[in-house]
Amino acid sequence: MKTIGLLGGMSWESTQTYYRLINEGVKARLGGLHSARMVLYSVDFAEIEALQHAGDWAATARILSDSALSLQKAGADFLVIGTNTMHKVAPEITQTIDIPLLHIADATAAVLKQNGVRRVGLLGTRFTMEQDFYRERLEDASIEVLTPDETQRNDVHRIIYEELCRGDIRGASRETYLAVVASLADRGAQGVILGCTEIGLLINQSDTSIPLYDTTVIHARQAVEQSLAMASD
Repeated sequence: MKTIGLLGGMSWESTQTYYRLINEGVKARLGGLHSARMVLYSVDFAEIEALQHAGDWAATARILSDSALSLQKAGADFLVIGTNTMHKVAPEITQTIDIPLLHIADATAAVLKQNGVRRVGLLGTRFTMEQDFYRERLEDASIEVLTPDETQRNDVHRIIYEELCRGDIRGASRETYLAVVASLADRGAQGVILGCTEIGLLINQSDTSIPLYDTTVIHARQAVEQSLAMASD
């Protein structure tokens, strides 16, 4: 088993989900008392969030690149960034480290293609929904991406930062998200990506018949597979 480097804290609410899912995945594969070999670097999200909304992505890249390098020095064999939005600076991070990066959008695209999904809705922060860094990875895999309208994007973004990242789970917000999911399906989406690692704290597949693709679950599962596959090489 190879060591997973988990760059987390964005937010810690979803990082703990990563930790649980990765360890559950290793246990399911290996049995007994097995758990994952993993090193974690958890950043202060308040600092990252302020820089995000100020548009200072260069500063976030420096912080996360330094953090990723710390994980490499701690013995990580590959890197998992436990957030969708901060994959915006994945190119800068990969230039800093010598270990592979398991990209969350690529992992998600692989599952979508396996399921025959060619048109998908995308929920996430405004950065993820509106900028190209995430959409282009999916489009490169021949997957058409639909996003909510502006009012819905504002609601989705606000709920992430003001509620979910703070561990505040509200029934009214769940209904808001499910309405957005339904509207994307009405526009032809064959499924909807939960493209923020906190969204799975609010809605899951039991809430709707529309296929949901939780990136946290997908990414954690791919991390387990990568860890075990690299160990057998």
